[in-house]
Amino acid sequence: MRKAKVVLLALCLGVVLLVGCRKPEARALRIAVLPILDALPLYVAEAEGYFAAQGIAVELVPAASAAERDQLLQAGQIDGFITDLVALALYNRESPQVVAVRYAMVPTADFAQFRVLAAAQSGITTVEGLRGVPIGVSEGTVIEYVTHRLLEAEGLSTDAIATLAVPKIPDRMALLNAGELRAATLPEPLASLAMQQGAVMIVDDTRHPEVACSLYAFRKNVLDRQPQTVRAFLAAIDEASTAINADKSRWNALLAEKGLVPAPLAGTYALPDYPANAVPTEAQFADAVAWLQATGRLTTAPAYKDSVDSRR
Repeated sequence: MRKAKVVLLALCLGVVLLVGCRKPEARALRIAVLPILDALPLYVAEAEGYFAAQGIAVELVPAASAAERDQLLQAGQIDGFITDLVALALYNRESPQVVAVRYAMVPTADFAQFRVLAAAQSGITTVEGLRGVPIGVSEGTVIEYVTHRLLEAEGLSTDAIATLAVPKIPDRMALLNAGELRAATLPEPLASLAMQQGAVMIVDDTRHPEVACSLYAFRKNVLDRQPQTVRAFLAAIDEASTAINADKSRWNALLAEKGLVPAPLAGTYALPDYPANAVPTEAQFADAVAWLQATGRLTTAPAYKDSVDSRR
């Protein structure tokens, strides 16, 4: 009888140890998704089961605008999202809140992320022609930053660059097409649509790729609590990016369904190569911070090591 009790006790202890050693199941990652081309790997990873194959649950949370995305972030309703260097520095202006872990998209020699365009009726065809001309931008954002850096790289001095606040991209594009704006900066693929409708490309970031990129980022407390889950997320994104790059035409239906490409470009727009697992350099981050400080939008400089994590 005593031997039976010892065996039973040992079995019970074994069960307790097994349960105690089992890793707690990570909760689902909630990722905000804007209707932008950068987000295609997220939708591909979801559709092709790459998240599930990594053993993680990912909920894609639609956000109609960056402002709506930021509201979700501030309310703690999302864990991760796609952002840029300017926004990243602003998120971390007081203390580390958000950490970038991977490029989402970068310009290449064949693909632009942002283009400075002139209206068809403006008569402007060169960077010099933009001297003193108000360029429609969204103020205090990556759009304004890229506009300044591209024009400066092409020879315009800072005091020769004029901008005009037109926050909503559809409004900016409509005013450009109507000739009510002589120039504007637009992201792809809307820049290509504007050019199809007559706008003139003056300069884009294919010539200066260091000034632009988008980034996958997570709230710092999510990275601290769920590092393995974030690594699994990035592995799924890598797999999705590889699949996209291998067959660009395969995703036309998904692009149309999610509204990532304007209808007039559907089926004809050439997708970029999505980047491998890498992060922006310290110099890139420092330049965005320097621009924000020069324009009075930052008084302190967030640290690169607190804002970008290359170890994932």
